[in-house]
Amino acid sequence: MGIVLKQSLNNTLITYGGFAIGALNLLFLYTRFLSDEYFGLVNVILSASSVLMPLLAFGIPNTLVKYYSGFQELNGKDGFLTLMVFLPLILIVPIGAISYLANETIGNFLSKENPIVKGYVWHIFIIGVAMAYFEVFYAWAKVQMKSVFGNFMKEVFSRIVITFLLLLVYWDLISVLTFLNAMVGMYILRTLIMQIYALRSLRLKLDFNFPANSREIINYSTLIILGGSAAIVLLEVDKVMINQFIEIKNVAYYSVAGYIATVIAVPSRSMHNITYPLTAEILHKKDMKALKTLYQKSSLTLFIVSGLIFILIILNLNDLYNLLPESYRGGYAIVFIIGFARVYDALLGNNNAIMYNSDFYRALLLMGVALAILTILLNLWLIPKYGLDGAAIASFMAFFIYNTIKLGFVKLKFGIQPITKETFKVVFLLVILSAIFYFVSFPFHPLVNIALRGMLILLGYVFVLYRFRISEDVFGAISFYLGKLGRKK
Repeated sequence: MGIVLKQSLNNTLITYGGFAIGALNLLFLYTRFLSDEYFGLVNVILSASSVLMPLLAFGIPNTLVKYYSGFQELNGKDGFLTLMVFLPLILIVPIGAISYLANETIGNFLSKENPIVKGYVWHIFIIGVAMAYFEVFYAWAKVQMKSVFGNFMKEVFSRIVITFLLLLVYWDLISVLTFLNAMVGMYILRTLIMQIYALRSLRLKLDFNFPANSREIINYSTLIILGGSAAIVLLEVDKVMINQFIEIKNVAYYSVAGYIATVIAVPSRSMHNITYPLTAEILHKKDMKALKTLYQKSSLTLFIVSGLIFILIILNLNDLYNLLPESYRGGYAIVFIIGFARVYDALLGNNNAIMYNSDFYRALLLMGVALAILTILLNLWLIPKYGLDGAAIASFMAFFIYNTIKLGFVKLKFGIQPITKETFKVVFLLVILSAIFYFVSFPFHPLVNIALRGMLILLGYVFVLYRFRISEDVFGAISFYLGKLGRKK
């Protein structure tokens, strides 16, 4: 798993750099430079765009990864790639026309509870298109095993630009309305840069002689739309639905708590960038032994890292909230509930990659659609009843059911599961560290307290992992960095 570990580590560093900038934006700049209402509006626009994105992308990112290896040595590669570029227009054009003709109706629906949302239908659509084509060209680079630059553009570039724009708002050089328009421009620019990079790594020669199995490819893409939409619904629909029931400023409060918990998902996102194409290649070769090894190693590695981040967040949450404005400090339960769901998600390793790239992808799509519908129904029930905590509970229930079904399905169809005896060793280690450091407190500034407690937890965790060699991949990574440190000395 050398290439996986190497690119995953690079992607993790980039992604965490991006998340650090995102944390600065979300926790400190947005909360102070924009009103709660406009911060909530930004989150509604981006969440609605994210929900729309899989539909506009027409499932192409997954399709490109699944089918590219089969065309790598064939003359039909150019026809396949041409098909991948133009297929999204099948839905982008009519949805754009509907957005134009029914702009007033859509705006009235989105602004039922919060009138401020009404004038931003086009912002949602254009950002959705930009996100869709960004993912297409990101997948284009991934199939060449070049995921790092795309990850930088996705996680770092956009957040740096947002930081700059927020500072311009603070210095009164631009208005909030100009900020919202510039945000749209940033997503378009990001897509154009990604397109240039992708086409340099794998040139496109337009060829409208599409592959013989185009019908199969289009059918797969159509089904993937449902799966991709379902996955995004599970992640983003809560913020859109909060806007439909309670004041939009609550979207801002929920987004801050959700973002803190979402940091746990960074290792998964980083590793999936490389395990998706690798899993597709293994399944293409029908190497079940390699598949089982990758499944269990990816699960253990992600659980080790995500579990550590979870306890670091929970044990430092009080100090972290002391750094935020008073109105943003009520999300303890939200962070815990969503964070726990993210850890369970990490435990699945490359489960999604296995199902999406196998012959059983239709089952995953049906599960996803059913769970997306369930998520919407749970939000409809729980948000009016319990407010923001209700949205978090709805998300947790949906993730728990969805992931449990996926674990069982892969076990049933492939005879493999990700949990090993090492998994339980990690659980035991996390519980012990949590019990010890729950009672450890410091009387200093919150940032100093977080740094001290985090360093002690990290040192204890790494020492036990290294001393007892719980994971060979993690042991190898620690040995590598210790060796580099030793050489520098």
